[in-house]
Amino acid sequence: MDTRLDFKNNPVGAKGLKHLVSAGMVLLDSTIPAATRELVLLRASQINGCGFCVDMHTKDATHAGESAQRLHLVAVWREATVYTDAERAALALVEEGTRIADTAGGVPDDVWAEAAKHYDEDQLAALVLMISVINALNRVNVITQQPAGDYQPGQFG
Repeated sequence: MDTRLDFKNNPVGAKGLKHLVSAGMVLLDSTIPAATRELVLLRASQINGCGFCVDMHTKDATHAGESAQRLHLVAVWREATVYTDAERAALALVEEGTRIADTAGGVPDDVWAEAAKHYDEDQLAALVLMISVINALNRVNVITQQPAGDYQPGQFG
């Protein structure tokens, strides 16, 4: 499969993508655990059907030491016993934030309250921005049909 638009070699696309990626890089400095960050990014990418990002975040998580079992169970995290309460709260938040149009009023108060039990204000801000950035990147990749499978951990610095 070939991409519809090569963002790296298109001046407008490259400039816009640079800003999106920069926003995501800032979030690496947050105190959100790396495992939680990768689970959140992976779950949003699964929901959005972004093969490129599913490939990337699965490989990055594996490279960082995440177990295959936890990665395989992300799509069915509610039934899985391998996640902490904090991770479960983050996964619920990413699902509601990604499927924001599916419910009137956006993210339900109970989902936000559960996340707020496990994360401080700075971490909540990081989670909200992380969810927003990955959703934007997923959309860029899905719309342009970015092929999946060739990503190598650390490829983007």
